Amino acid sequence: MIETWRWYGQDLDSIPLDEIAQAGPSGIVNALHEIPYGEVWPQAAIAARRRVIEEAGFTWDVVESLPVHERIKRGAGDLTPLFANYRQSMANLAAEGVKVICYNFMPVLDWTRTDLHHPLPRGGTCLRFEAYKMAAFEFHMLGREAAAEDYTPEVLSRAKSWFEQSSEADQATLLHAIMSGLPGAFDRYDVEGLRQQLALYDGIGRDEIRAHFKRFLTEVIPTAEELGLRLCVHPDDPPRDILGLPRVVSDADDIAWILQAVDSPANGLTLCSGSLGANPGNDVPAIARRFSDRIHFAHLRNVRKDPDGSFEEAAHLEGDTDMVALVAALLDEERRRTATGRSDAQIPFRPDHGHALASDLGRDSFPGYPLVGRLRGLAELRGVIHALNWRAS
Repeated sequence: MIETWRWYGQDLDSIPLDEIAQAGPSGIVNALHEIPYGEVWPQAAIAARRRVIEEAGFTWDVVESLPVHERIKRGAGDLTPLFANYRQSMANLAAEGVKVICYNFMPVLDWTRTDLHHPLPRGGTCLRFEAYKMAAFEFHMLGREAAAEDYTPEVLSRAKSWFEQSSEADQATLLHAIMSGLPGAFDRYDVEGLRQQLALYDGIGRDEIRAHFKRFLTEVIPTAEELGLRLCVHPDDPPRDILGLPRVVSDADDIAWILQAVDSPANGLTLCSGSLGANPGNDVPAIARRFSDRIHFAHLRNVRKDPDGSFEEAAHLEGDTDMVALVAALLDEERRRTATGRSDAQIPFRPDHGHALASDLGRDSFPGYPLVGRLRGLAELRGVIHALNWRAS
């Protein structure tokens, strides 16, 4: 497996490449976050970023993400220019040797948490999704009355109590946490702005989102095949409908539908063990084995779930997902690929969403992407990989 590390770029990330080098990964996962959604990524800009990465001693192994414009997700208006721009960005990336593109199809928001600095028992902090806080935001702050159907009476009761006792600062902190999943320099919404974005999805249900997704795949996968690219969709995070928006990459049935919608090796999966692991019905190692031949990238992290739908980031080898079994499934797939002569035999992975530990605390890094916490995660995963490889040799 290829060790990689997510880096947001020299203008956005407080963790420089020379510090990342000390953690030992060989590859970087990066994107041109400064370019607005829907615009072409110029080849010159891609080449400049590649040179920065390579001069620091890394390879640029994965783009995360080449964003899908919201109008494509809604199927709104003339999408011909947006599809053309996406295909041109793909061609420009391929010309610079970047061949794996991670993307998601989550409406409006990317990953969603309610707490960015939840305290850990022995010190440090983690990301957490608290069901009652999300219910308070949806029902009381956003005014989405239909949210009452999405939560249990117990969660709604706690949400009401929290909202009644919360200050304006508490509510602002919650809004900031929920908006923090948007990548890079993308504008965050205030409550009214979010209402306006949600209104654009009125009347768009699961079937419509799936139809728009299939159209996207039909438009871009043939180009990926021509260019030798691998596209890999990232699962929903959390893997459930949220804010009244349908999410369609949440479980094994969803993944099977996507991979069959345009049945091509270029249409693949980013296996995110944390996103999938937050759904109590998902057996993540079993999902990895079922779709192993279409996994082009892996995010390895762990979560600990609560019965009410809450969850938090656990240490990489703790939590509810059997990480050893999951890594074993990925290594078995690599051996199968090697035996059949596939050129993409090795799967790039990165340690995802680490705890904020020691000198991470107080450092202005992206939520979920501290230095020490991810270094710990990478070291633990590296140990698992080495042990499994040794046992198989």
